[in-house]
Amino acid sequence: MDAEGRNLRDLLQQAEQLTADMQGEDELPRIRRNLRQMIDVGEKIHSKVTHTTSRETADVKAALLLGSKGYDLPKISQRLQTLSVAKTFEPLEPVRDVDIQSFLRNERENAILSVIEESRKQTFADVETNYFETMENEWELEKQRILNALIGTGGEVLSLAEDTETSIAEVDLSKRSSLNNIEMAYARQMYKYNEKVIQGGSRPNIVEMFVDVSKKMEDQTIEEVWSMVHHITEVPLISSEDALVMRTSRNSEIAFVNQARLYLETSYKKYIQKTVYSNLQQAKIGGVPGTVNLIRSFLNITLTTRIPGLEEIYVDNQPVWPLIYYCLRCGDLQAALQISNSVTQQLQEFPSFLLEYVQSPLRSLSPSSASQFKLLYKRSVRTSPDPYKRAVYCLIGCCDHEDDHRDVAVKIDDYLWLKLCQVQWDVPASAHGESLTLAHLQKLMYEEYGETYFNAYQQPILYFQVLLLTCQLEAAVEFLSRLESLRVHAMHIAIAFYELNLLLIPKDLQTQLLSAASSGPGIAKRLNFVRLIKMYTRKFEMTDPREALQYFYLLRGLKGQHGESLFVSCISELALETREYELLLGKMEPDGCRKAGCVEKFQVNTSKIIEFIAKKAEDTGLFEDAVRLYDLCKVHEKVLQIMNKLMSQVVSQAPAVMSARDRLRSAAISIAERYKLQGHSGSVPAAGTFYLLLDLMTFFDLYHSKNYQKAIDTMQQLKIIPFTPDDIETKISSFRLIAEEVQRVFPDVLLTVMAILQAQYKAARLQTADQPLPMSQRLFDDGGGGRHADVEYLRKQARTLITFAGMLPYRLPGDTNARLVQMEVLIS
Repeated sequence: MDAEGRNLRDLLQQAEQLTADMQGEDELPRIRRNLRQMIDVGEKIHSKVTHTTSRETADVKAALLLGSKGYDLPKISQRLQTLSVAKTFEPLEPVRDVDIQSFLRNERENAILSVIEESRKQTFADVETNYFETMENEWELEKQRILNALIGTGGEVLSLAEDTETSIAEVDLSKRSSLNNIEMAYARQMYKYNEKVIQGGSRPNIVEMFVDVSKKMEDQTIEEVWSMVHHITEVPLISSEDALVMRTSRNSEIAFVNQARLYLETSYKKYIQKTVYSNLQQAKIGGVPGTVNLIRSFLNITLTTRIPGLEEIYVDNQPVWPLIYYCLRCGDLQAALQISNSVTQQLQEFPSFLLEYVQSPLRSLSPSSASQFKLLYKRSVRTSPDPYKRAVYCLIGCCDHEDDHRDVAVKIDDYLWLKLCQVQWDVPASAHGESLTLAHLQKLMYEEYGETYFNAYQQPILYFQVLLLTCQLEAAVEFLSRLESLRVHAMHIAIAFYELNLLLIPKDLQTQLLSAASSGPGIAKRLNFVRLIKMYTRKFEMTDPREALQYFYLLRGLKGQHGESLFVSCISELALETREYELLLGKMEPDGCRKAGCVEKFQVNTSKIIEFIAKKAEDTGLFEDAVRLYDLCKVHEKVLQIMNKLMSQVVSQAPAVMSARDRLRSAAISIAERYKLQGHSGSVPAAGTFYLLLDLMTFFDLYHSKNYQKAIDTMQQLKIIPFTPDDIETKISSFRLIAEEVQRVFPDVLLTVMAILQAQYKAARLQTADQPLPMSQRLFDDGGGGRHADVEYLRKQARTLITFAGMLPYRLPGDTNARLVQMEVLIS
């Protein structure tokens, strides 16, 4: 304390010294009191503040202060004491065990509070869960639309509309169809094909149907594409529901390779014939017609100058090895054997190996012969300067598959045919590096060479041919679908493969258009056929929904993510986007019969489909569409429930042409008339609520047209509000039995009836004392009392309504009571 006192005294002295030093400065303000004087004044003020007064004196002063402003202090104190600052429901404080009554009351209140708190938490949790589920479902739909607008694995954008929702108003109705001539031709074939499938029996050859379309296009390139597809699909298929099992079986792969090789051989023979007949003078054709003579004439054109290194063995003045090679290239093995047999001595062991090769069903040598043949090739043929001889030996014995034979295989077709001839089967694991398998060939064409090597976008048909003939059907279709001009052909090639069970489809239909197969040899791919269908139909589904249905019918055997039929799912999306319910699903006639729509001819359960679409429409908020659809499939209970909810929202609105209320009123009258005549399967409470809301709509129509007497008559017939004090208890009891949709309308009903009473009151005031109201403006029939009786009657009605509103077990809006009281005061 002494040290602290000394420090304060030192501080005081320093302050006084500082003040004395500043007295000579004129710029600074003069201090009127020193620090000691300021301390004394502060102590005096503090003593006044801390001076204690009695509690009674303070209360009197507070009462005088608040009383002058109109406040009652005792009542305010009591109300403040009852207030609780708790922000949430908190358990009450425990009481002593000896106080039984207080203990039980406390336990009961704690139990109630705990239930309320638990319900509150559960409600918030449920709302959050439902919110995120809805957001996730909407995102899935949006994601599908975005992904369907992307093409291929490269992510090239096809078309992304700014608004993802398409309406009828956005469709160019000046055109009858969005399909061009080629698309329409394919669509007609799809219609004919589906008709045959629906009728049952043997299915038509869908590939031949599409080939007929290509022939009418007068486009040689497209005709050649379908010729390739036709060759590839003419394979003996094993019976299997799994396309992967069927595609990867040994017999199927052999058949695919043989068909691809046959196509290349047939095409090359046509090319030789065209070349020869275009140069008849140089070809010097003659002799016995056949492949040998044709090849000899072809060599007269192409081998005008001798190629260095050719062996000096001739047949008909032509080198023997080019003759044998071109006979094999044309697929005529017997012609090659005939040429080799004509010079057996010069060729030594080769004719015997060629004979075994020709007689083999797999066009291959036996293991022992293959070993001898490969040994012979390594010893003498590999170093031979004759390119045709080396190529023939590599073909027959599958030797040296890494040699491209560029001197002989000058085109991609030649190279591809050469590699297909070298593909081997049942290759042991130890010999994989020395032998060419189909999986190795596929990887070589798709991954190692790929789109860049083949200049795919400048030569799309060539790259498609490479993929297709190496049995990579999915990759071939996916590549062709990226090009706008060829997408229509890619779509129908995929349909042909799918209908023949040749197309590999992913299990997860949310994947990209082309994805890697989870199992299978080589680089097996899977094509998202569902996405391809949706991408293709999106162009014309708004203007040509009938044609879109033909393509969606192909998906009838596939299931969606939640187990639903994709055919039904696509129909629902189509119906909800186009709103063509009558065209697609049918129409309900006034006599209760349903007029069939386009979906009917597919021989499916149309009622189930309509109910599924109605459920989706209801979930997405299209309630008026849901009513039409539920009515169409005769789910009357849902019709009544949704109509009750919709009508309760607009029943009190003023009528207006083309408004939501006008549409609902027309639909409700049509449904009510039909249900009364023909009956319905809805519940009695729902039907009663529906008819009551329709009657209330009539009541409000009369009010808005100022036909007050008929409006009151209608309300009296409904018997939902009291018109005499004796009816109040009865109407209060019956109110609890009224549906919630009707209870929501009660505030407007009360206000409207009170407004009618006020209007009647004003009309009564304008009459003379002994003159009653005109019958068009009166609320009761006894007109003997004159104006006074009318006014009293109106006041009685107003008081009855006010009493009824006060006793109503329903929370009315805040302004409703105020408006009712205000109008009642004006009447009283």
